[in-house]
Amino acid sequence: MTASSSPPLWRDARRLRASWQAWISNDVRPSGPEWLQWVWTLLFCCALAAGFTVLGFVMNFRTARWLDLRLWGWWYGKNLTVCLTIGLLIQVLFAILVPLFGGRARIRAWPDWRRTLFFAGVPLLGTVVGWMPGMWLAGLTDWVRLDWSQGGKVLGITSALSLGITFVLHQWFATKHRQLKAERRATEAQLRLLQGQIEPHFLFNTLANVHSLIDYDAPKAKEMLGAFTAYLRSSLGRLRCETGPLDDELTLATAYLTVLKTRMEDRLRFEVHAAPEARAVTLPPMLLQPLVENAVHHGLEPKIEGGTVRVDATLGGGFLTVEVHDDGVGPGASRRGGNGIALANVRERLMMHYGDRATLTLEPAEPGCRVTLRLPLED
Repeated sequence: MTASSSPPLWRDARRLRASWQAWISNDVRPSGPEWLQWVWTLLFCCALAAGFTVLGFVMNFRTARWLDLRLWGWWYGKNLTVCLTIGLLIQVLFAILVPLFGGRARIRAWPDWRRTLFFAGVPLLGTVVGWMPGMWLAGLTDWVRLDWSQGGKVLGITSALSLGITFVLHQWFATKHRQLKAERRATEAQLRLLQGQIEPHFLFNTLANVHSLIDYDAPKAKEMLGAFTAYLRSSLGRLRCETGPLDDELTLATAYLTVLKTRMEDRLRFEVHAAPEARAVTLPPMLLQPLVENAVHHGLEPKIEGGTVRVDATLGGGFLTVEVHDDGVGPGASRRGGNGIALANVRERLMMHYGDRATLTLEPAEPGCRVTLRLPLED
């Protein structure tokens, strides 16, 4: 295993794409840093202001001074002020209303019609409430009062366009959200299936050990077969779930280590420590298992005297932290190759489910290696 550091945000296309998709899909659990959601709003307002500026010149094409760049800039500044006022107000409304309605996890559990009403209603409310403050900040209120019939007409047309655009965009966002959700589920199912596949060497070695033990140590063969059955039951059960408690992951890891201990005997020792509140935290399935497999396969098996695998799970600072520590050969060149695929698989699944709010780090432990999985608690 080798540690991999994340590139800067502006150079990480995957993280930027995940953040953008979270913004356009009206996802209540944004990917990437929170401030990036405000950046997307700012960029969207800039684009929308450009559209309104062009629309204004088109509506007045007979009298508009098309080649007057200063006039273009003047109107763009006014439209941008109004768009920013409305856009930032909508962002603030979401920041206030999401906790008010019970948090992100509860909103995700709403029926589709209620989610649609919420995500359509908040932008519409922001547009209606923010329109006049935006006009005031842009210095256009006096212009509207000069000729209420003309100003009222422009205000009505622009308000209708704003509301219409908001509605159309929401419908598009909702469609994109359903599409992205389906893609995420398909990708997650594929990754989970790959992650849950039993390694052939583990399967064959276990069955071969059971076969050989039957002749001279039947009780131990029975013990190994029982542990292997428990492992299969746990792993297949986890594959059927989209999420589940950490306790299930720890049960699976314990069953796996028990099977290996009957084969490696004194060369393998393991400890699992987790507080009850940590065990109750839900997470995607099969995240811990590959980390435990790597600790044994790449850390302890190459070491003649073997060693200990220790799993610790704690809560703190709004995160679940799971550490898998082995005192094997360490993360240097002496460890077996090929484990990067498993870690890449886990990182891909973390990005699909949490964006970049979850981390997977690897570091030397002196002795051995420590892998730390840090997951945000659902709010």
